[in-house]
Amino acid sequence: MKQLIETTDKMNTVESLADSLRQMGVQGGAPLLVHSSLSALGWTNGGSVAVIQALIEVVTEEGTLVMPTQSGDLSDPKNWQSPAVPKEWWEEIRSTMPTYDPDKTPTCGMGQIAELFRTWPGVIRSGHPSLSFAAWGKSNAEIMADHPIAFGLGEASPLAKLYDADAYVLFLGTQYDTNTCFHLGEYRAPSYDLQWQGAPVTCNGQRQWMTYRDIIFAEEEFSKMGNAFEQKYEVVKGQVGQAETRLFSLRQAVDFSTQWFTEKRKG
Repeated sequence: MKQLIETTDKMNTVESLADSLRQMGVQGGAPLLVHSSLSALGWTNGGSVAVIQALIEVVTEEGTLVMPTQSGDLSDPKNWQSPAVPKEWWEEIRSTMPTYDPDKTPTCGMGQIAELFRTWPGVIRSGHPSLSFAAWGKSNAEIMADHPIAFGLGEASPLAKLYDADAYVLFLGTQYDTNTCFHLGEYRAPSYDLQWQGAPVTCNGQRQWMTYRDIIFAEEEFSKMGNAFEQKYEVVKGQVGQAETRLFSLRQAVDFSTQWFTEKRKG
């Protein structure tokens, strides 16, 4: 905290954040998918609460604010890499892992803002045990409904619904390496590789370990892809607090990702 205060030129407030968001071009009445880093903003009076209040003020009740609230630790231990766990632990992990609960299961690696947002009044969280999203606003129920477990970031996911709604993506201090919407392009490009996944879910009131199919993601491509995306499409760049900020069309990003992976898989 001391270091954050010492490196902040001017503190952030709800009002200053909202003003900066408007200057970036964020508008009310439309869906907005937000990736965020609280520390990148500099010292903020009110922390994550202030950031969420500013976003809600700008998006308004006529729009829809969405954040990834993934819990990747609710997955099959055989696929864990950072860190991997011993093979002899796998079965016990599967049998004892707490069941996904959208109200209780914390996010994993999503940052403080997303972790608070999933519990915010009026927010609905989708039902995928490891690839959930949360949404507040006019279309939150529609966008979060019926999130399938298999192919969780594909055609029936909240991402596909945001694509159809012509949503925008906002980076608050984050980069393309965590740009979730690029995943939808991975599904739309042909010839992807599949793997088995698993997670603990509640079915008919009973806990069960559910196995399902999904693609093998290639996030290692995202940073290079993002740089190339900016050469072709308009990306509004600016600053909110001290955070480098980007605003761009989700639909354009997904279309670019689809083309990128189509070409890559041909090789």
